[in-house]
Amino acid sequence: MRTRRLALTAAAVAALAATATACGPDNSDAGATAASPAATAAAPTGAAPTGAAPTKAATTPKSPAAPSSPAADKSGYGQTCGANDLVLGAKAESQAGGYILITAKAKPGITCTLPGTHPTIAFGSGGIEAAGAEHATGDPITLSGTKTAYAGVMSKTTKDNQAVEFTDAIVGIGNADPNPASVPVGRTPVDKPIVTNWHTLPKDAVPGI
Repeated sequence: MRTRRLALTAAAVAALAATATACGPDNSDAGATAASPAATAAAPTGAAPTGAAPTKAATTPKSPAAPSSPAADKSGYGQTCGANDLVLGAKAESQAGGYILITAKAKPGITCTLPGTHPTIAFGSGGIEAAGAEHATGDPITLSGTKTAYAGVMSKTTKDNQAVEFTDAIVGIGNADPNPASVPVGRTPVDKPIVTNWHTLPKDAVPGI
């Protein structure tokens, strides 16, 4: 009788254990539920939400156009020469009793035209001005680069001893030149000076010939 009771007790315990196992929570569902937040947390935070409009890339503003270089500026071309457009020089010559050869070249980057007349030449603060040695008007001369124009000045045309010495001559292009230049000529006696027109050859700029 005792043996039968122990067997029944063991069977009851086994039945209760089976019932508890069958009625317990589904571990597979719990695992899936627990994995869902982890998967959400693992998603990249920078991802755009579904359906959001794409963001446009920033547009780089255009740089303003660069100013034109000095080489493109043609304001120094095709104009009438002024003394400030020229590199002027003077050299004493012995031909024809002695005279001063004035030379003129355009400054770098300048192209200009000399009139076919004589330059304005004056000496001293009193403005002793040279008269034209030629009656005719020559052709205009365009200066650029190394091209040179020449004019001859005979500073003294008288035979007396009334000359006044100067060491510089004032050179202008026409009487209206606003910027005449002072050109060293050395110690030069001046009395009733004369000057030739501009020429392209030095031999044509000898006054009195």
